[in-house]
Amino acid sequence: MHVSVIDDQSTAGTPAARLSARVIGPLVVRRGNLTLTSKELGGPRQRRILEILLLQLGTPVSKQRLVDLLWGADAPAAASANLESYVSVLRRHLQPGEGKHGPLKTTNGGYVMDASMVDLDLPRFERLLDAARRSSAREADLLLRRALDIASGSLLENEQGCEWIESQRAAFAARVTEVRVLMAEAGLELGRYEEPLLQARKVLTADPLNERAWTVLVLGLEGAGRPVEGLQAYEQCRRTLDHELGCAPSEVLQSAYTRMLRATAATGDELGQALTALLVLHGQLGDTDWGLGTRAPLARQEAASVLQSFLGRSLSTAA
Repeated sequence: MHVSVIDDQSTAGTPAARLSARVIGPLVVRRGNLTLTSKELGGPRQRRILEILLLQLGTPVSKQRLVDLLWGADAPAAASANLESYVSVLRRHLQPGEGKHGPLKTTNGGYVMDASMVDLDLPRFERLLDAARRSSAREADLLLRRALDIASGSLLENEQGCEWIESQRAAFAARVTEVRVLMAEAGLELGRYEEPLLQARKVLTADPLNERAWTVLVLGLEGAGRPVEGLQAYEQCRRTLDHELGCAPSEVLQSAYTRMLRATAATGDELGQALTALLVLHGQLGDTDWGLGTRAPLARQEAASVLQSFLGRSLSTAA
């Protein structure tokens, strides 16, 4: 797969499109060079109809479903008539002079926005994400950057929350999180560290239970030669997963933790000596060479003395 193919797909239908619209960030609708104002898009319920049909681009939505989403249990007796009136006004502004032959079409018992007549940002984002899932790390990295460029805000961010839009907004936020995680994983595979670490931290700020992001963070710190920070990140991950889910980190994370313990112990500095002592006391350091150079492992009695001395100095400094 070549990235240029995705470029072609991302603009499919654009030459014939009668409307262009953005639903990521504030709602923006253009007819040719004209941006339709809030006055032309109408009041909250009229605008909500347009938003629902755009988010379901190419999929018919029944009148009853629209009534339920607009009024819920408080639908008036004239809800169906009001709905048809709102759609009629929308059509006059979205497709003047075209009646029912423009992008907003009538279907059997409902309405649909014709995907071939609307250029919408959300499907472009979805296509890039879907292609990235099936691509090599290098191709995925480029595709995911483009997806993040499109995902510049939350879904319909200026709209007051209703249950349906909130659920759509949450689903979109989850896909943006996936983009960040995939981009971080691709970056690690390509031998990068700083940007994957940045993306992993952004994900964990919003979703501290995302173990894939923890994996990127810990492996990235290990790969960047920052094992002490990696050990701290692992411990934070371990505590979070244990407290929230009652589970331990994955085998991949546990292996990284062991490698970083050994690497830090091998430095021979004060912290390294303390870690060496801990490893001896926990029976994880035997007679074989364990990346600690030619130095023989500490005896258990000596390890206890080293650790006690380290803790005494640490507590004295803290005091």
